[in-house]
Amino acid sequence: MQHGMKAVAVWCGLLVMFLTVSACSKKAVPGQAAYPSAAATPAGPGTGRYTPSGPIDEATWQRLGLRTEEERQRFLQEMDQFQNEDIYFEFDAYVLMDEAKTILDKKVDFLRRYPAVHVTIEGHCDERGTNDYNLALGERRANSAWQYLVNSGIEPHRLSMISYGEERPIALGHDEASWAKNRRAHFVVQF
Repeated sequence: MQHGMKAVAVWCGLLVMFLTVSACSKKAVPGQAAYPSAAATPAGPGTGRYTPSGPIDEATWQRLGLRTEEERQRFLQEMDQFQNEDIYFEFDAYVLMDEAKTILDKKVDFLRRYPAVHVTIEGHCDERGTNDYNLALGERRANSAWQYLVNSGIEPHRLSMISYGEERPIALGHDEASWAKNRRAHFVVQF
C-alpha cells in the first residue's frame, strides 16, 4: 500500500514540475527568427576577449570587420553600453517616450557602425496583469522599438523580437519603483 502511494506522490511531483516549467515558457514573436548568439560561436584558444555570453574568436572578429586591437576594444565598450541601456515605458503602455527615442538613436548609430551585428529586442513588463496580457504587452513594447529602428534605416533582417512578459524582472520589489524598472525593452547583441 505504501509503495503505491509513493509512486503516486512521485508522479504528482513530476506532473507539477512539468506544468510549472510549461507555464514559465517565453513567447517568441511570430515571423521574427532569432540569430545565433555569440555564445554559439566556438571560441578559439587564447582569444582573451569575452562578451557577456562568451569569448569572441578570431573568425567572429573578422566577420565583424574588426582587425585591430583598438577597433575591438572600442566595439566591446560600445557593445557593453548598447546592451546595458534599456528603454522604459509608462504603466500599461508601449508608446515610446522622448528619452527612449534618444536612447534608440544611439542604438541606430551603433548598428550603422557595425553592420554585421544583429539584435534581439526583448519586451518586458511588471508583475501586474495576467501572463497572457503581459506577454502581449511585452510584444508590443519590443515591436515599438523594432519599428523605430527600422524607420531609422536599420534592416529588418538584423532585428528579432521576443516577449518575456513579467517572467524576467530586473527589480524584485512589489512597488512602483521596481515596477517602473521592469517596464522596459532590453537589447541583446548577436553576431
